Amino acid sequence: MTVAPHDIDPARFLEDHLAQASPDLLREMLGTFINQLLSADADQVCGAAYGTISDDRINRRNGYRHRDFDTRAGTIDVRIPKLRQGTYFPEWLLERRRRAEAALTTVVATSYLLGVSTRRMDDLVKTIGITGLSKSQVSEMAKDLDEQVAAFRTRPLDAGPYSFVAADALTMKVREGGRVVKVAVLIATGVNAEGYREILGLQVSSTEDGAGWLTFWRDLVARGLSGVKLVTSDAHAGLVAAIGATVGGSWQRCRTHYAANLMSVTPKSSWPWVKTLLGTVFDQPDAESVHAQFDRVLDALEHKLPRSFEHLEAARDEILAFTAFPKSIWRQIWSNNPNERLNREIRRRTDVVGIFPNRDAIIRLVGAVLAEQHDEWAEQRRYLGLDALDAARRVGETDTEEVIEPDLRALTA
Repeated sequence: MTVAPHDIDPARFLEDHLAQASPDLLREMLGTFINQLLSADADQVCGAAYGTISDDRINRRNGYRHRDFDTRAGTIDVRIPKLRQGTYFPEWLLERRRRAEAALTTVVATSYLLGVSTRRMDDLVKTIGITGLSKSQVSEMAKDLDEQVAAFRTRPLDAGPYSFVAADALTMKVREGGRVVKVAVLIATGVNAEGYREILGLQVSSTEDGAGWLTFWRDLVARGLSGVKLVTSDAHAGLVAAIGATVGGSWQRCRTHYAANLMSVTPKSSWPWVKTLLGTVFDQPDAESVHAQFDRVLDALEHKLPRSFEHLEAARDEILAFTAFPKSIWRQIWSNNPNERLNREIRRRTDVVGIFPNRDAIIRLVGAVLAEQHDEWAEQRRYLGLDALDAARRVGETDTEEVIEPDLRALTA
């Protein structure tokens, strides 16, 4: 008996029916498929299939928790299996950092709907499905996110004293009055009384000047910032003056920014040598050795590179302020820009937008990224040990009492 060849192409048949399917049917099919995948993945974690008796089983299922999953086919009710021991979360499907991604979507969508998109943004909105969002949907999403960010930015700073604080500014482009202008995004982070890092503040200023920084620091103080022992930042004159006028404490010049400043007065051919010399200063075991090595570096530069020598000599107190604190926490307070990784994460999101439609959009996206980072820091290990913080708080309180170095094991507490 001869079997007749198939007259129907299965792939084409399925494609035609999917193209004609209603959105409700597509959502239902996609939801069923996703929930089956999650169930199978949870079975792998448990070591055996659901309801199966097996010697290989290491855990058991314990119901579900529901979570909305937004897709181009609409919102799907995803059932995430719960376990009797530990937790199960499908990070391969659902992102934990949903708030920042939602903020990015609203900012890009706002730009697109206002007609200020570029060719690059046209491609981007198609990639993330923004063409399916209406102005009312974007407005509702933005309103909810703005409320969350506003609550985060204005919360009381009641976890102090904040012994160590770092401040920085990022430049971004925004459309105002029919033209593109640059604004400064001012950010501050700190270490609270329990040794955890926090995002302290975020503001957008027309320029990075003394007035903008003074307003920024006054807001932090009004919200409860206190007990500051050391602030790390670049050498912007307005910033340094605002620090002295509001929070006080010592000031540590950011090592990363200073290296860039020193490089600008050093011949290009000599910079690798000068950079290596500068690095040896920070590798010393105690304060006395640090200052002694600094003197040796100055001696090496005095006659060969007089401009570099003068620059380094003038900055001595600014870049060696960390030596007044216990050596066990030196690396945390002078090692490169304390906010360097945070700045990279912000740039990763904001570079997608390029030119923001307004300042509110900057606050929404950057604020969402900072709020997510703040939550992650709260879940990580302490940035500084409690003994180290206690010793740092006593620095400068008395000239006669010796500061006892904390146990290095406190850093892993």
